[in-house]
Amino acid sequence: MSYKINEKDIESVINFLKQTDPENANPEMAIQILERLQKSFHDLSHTNPEQLLKIYEELKNSKKSKN
Repeated sequence: MSYKINEKDIESVINFLKQTDPENANPEMAIQILERLQKSFHDLSHTNPEQLLKIYEELKNSKKSKN
């Protein structure tokens, strides 16, 4: 299953940018950031799968500790 950039994610990034970089808080920048993150994770899965697994485990453990 492949991630598709959607309006909710774009709005989330715009809200983040409003706090950190208001001049660039627009849909175009949000899409660029999401595309870059998607590419980075794709590249990571090929170049350093161990690091990707570590990130996954950290997220999984973080979720468990919140419950």
